[in-house]
Amino acid sequence: MAAVFLVMLYEYSPLFYIAVVFTCFIVTTGLVLGWFGLEVPVILRNSEEIEFNTRVSKKEMKQVKNPFGLAITNPASASVTNGIALTPDCIEESILTCYWGCDVQELYEALQKHVYVSRISTPQALEDAIYSKYVYREQHFVKKNNKEEKYCQLPSDAKIEDFGIVPRSQYPLVALLTLADEDSQGLYDIISMVTVIHIPDKKYKLSCRILYQYVLLAQGQFHDLKQLFMSANNNTPSLSNSSPGEQSTDRHLLEKAGLAESEVEQYEENSKDCVVCQNGKVNWVLLPCRHTCLCDGCVKYFQQCPMCRQFVHEYFSLCNQKEQDKETQKSEGTVTS
Repeated sequence: MAAVFLVMLYEYSPLFYIAVVFTCFIVTTGLVLGWFGLEVPVILRNSEEIEFNTRVSKKEMKQVKNPFGLAITNPASASVTNGIALTPDCIEESILTCYWGCDVQELYEALQKHVYVSRISTPQALEDAIYSKYVYREQHFVKKNNKEEKYCQLPSDAKIEDFGIVPRSQYPLVALLTLADEDSQGLYDIISMVTVIHIPDKKYKLSCRILYQYVLLAQGQFHDLKQLFMSANNNTPSLSNSSPGEQSTDRHLLEKAGLAESEVEQYEENSKDCVVCQNGKVNWVLLPCRHTCLCDGCVKYFQQCPMCRQFVHEYFSLCNQKEQDKETQKSEGTVTS
């Protein structure tokens, strides 16, 4: 009876037909636009819209003191045949051990052994972990708070001019920094630092640079140190003056090595203002792009990085509120005095 009644309405009432079509349209529109909270796999709901609707989480950070520092003195003059000059900067007396031609696979297995087997806190511990698979080893004593240049070079009788073609099975140089006094190891969470350095040779002429830096913790973890990209002021020189060919070549080589371009490092001193309000002090690092460009007031309004437009998955602060208050008090005291 009900079916007969509906058929009669459909045949004799155009309003019934219009109502059914309108109801179907409303339901379909609601599903497409997500009005009902359902994740419907339709073309109009793209991955960017879904990612934008996710909440950005704040990453809790733990502040630790790194007793080690290492930099390349003059990268332009470094080569496999001529050697390399390194400048350690350590707050405790340390040992700098350089391994030429260190095996790539054994090095990363050694890092895993630091986590699961035994801690790498001495040069001997690393040598045992990599089964002494290196070409040449040299060691230097580093004084406390002394930036004395250390020169590392292969012996002339080694007769090594390159370490093969890419991909390589050996790193040109791996530098290990450890504390000279074992009693000082209990004072720091970081007990050693491994630095992987690329040095140009005849077969691979990419300029000398630090490829990776790993800090090894006493608790059995290791972390890869990553550079933060600070926002540059308008008065700083732009790297876009170089030719597009040079930029693309250099970026291609860096991407092959899994590295980020260090073009912002030299402008870090001039980059303290938020890129949005131009007033607050930069304090927040956005992940995964690692752009450091927002202040405390602006960070809560962004789910995409204002510099590269990449979606922000996590973020963390460079210093907490107490440290900021101390810096503000110091700056005010300096001005009043």
